[in-house]
Amino acid sequence: MRIGYFLATEEYGPGELLAQARAAEERGFAGLWISDHYHPWSAEQGQSPFVWSVVGALSQATSLPVTTAVTCPTTRIHPAVIAQAAATASVQLDGRFVLGVGSGEALNEHILGDRWPPGPVRLEMLEEAVEVIRLLQRGGQRSHHGKHYTVENAQLWTLPERPTPIHVSGFGPKAIELAARIGDGYICVQAQTDLVRKYREAGGTGLAAGGLKVAWAEDEETGLRTAHRTWPNEQLPGELPQVLPTTRHIEQASSLVTPEMVREAVPCGPDPKVHIDALRAFADAGFDEVYVHQIGGAPEAFFDFYAEEVLPEVAV
Repeated sequence: MRIGYFLATEEYGPGELLAQARAAEERGFAGLWISDHYHPWSAEQGQSPFVWSVVGALSQATSLPVTTAVTCPTTRIHPAVIAQAAATASVQLDGRFVLGVGSGEALNEHILGDRWPPGPVRLEMLEEAVEVIRLLQRGGQRSHHGKHYTVENAQLWTLPERPTPIHVSGFGPKAIELAARIGDGYICVQAQTDLVRKYREAGGTGLAAGGLKVAWAEDEETGLRTAHRTWPNEQLPGELPQVLPTTRHIEQASSLVTPEMVREAVPCGPDPKVHIDALRAFADAGFDEVYVHQIGGAPEAFFDFYAEEVLPEVAV
């Protein structure tokens, strides 16, 4: 199983993200994920740089492959614009860019005053958006008149040698089916065997990539306090993260998340076995890649710890 590093734009500014990308490559990580948000989940996280600016900078800072995890190409930014952004990123990264897409969250996508549609409509929009992106990346002048999007006389002049691969995120059955049907790969942040199995049963043949949050620290309790303070939203159930519209609302819901809930889900502290076991759970669930996000800073010590004590045990 390949192990990559997850660049969290909600928690780190552009300079920190570039430094982490360089450190990840130096320490033996196999690739990079980068989140695409307009807002952080909480004020404690405190950042949210524009992902496409950072991706451009990454192309000059690292030779690792880069995947957005994930971009919502449906509401905040029209899919025709995402098609251009992804094509340019693919050229900058010399074919090492993957466009990870998902149906999004109200937190980021409602900011222009658009109605936030229910889940089935969001998936319908996502399917059409991917169709638009692929149409434009075929080159030539293109038009599209669909249910949700219109494109007229558009042409991408800066194109990669091959169209950008598109990986689709999903954890519900309808989203997994969509990922299998239209995606070149599958993205999910839950190490559950049935998710990858459903993707494969639905006909998905691409790689399955997962995301894992950890809180390395000099002791477990310090890591736990950091994870609970900074990312309690990870433990919100069901569709809450998709439908709550503001950071304040996310924070209010996250106040119900206890430290014990975080302890059960997030590897905390300096014990290599805890981190190795969490990564192996993804391997056991059928994932091909996992991207690790270090919560709460201390990146140099974290990278040294993973390079010396974790990656040699799990990375292939």
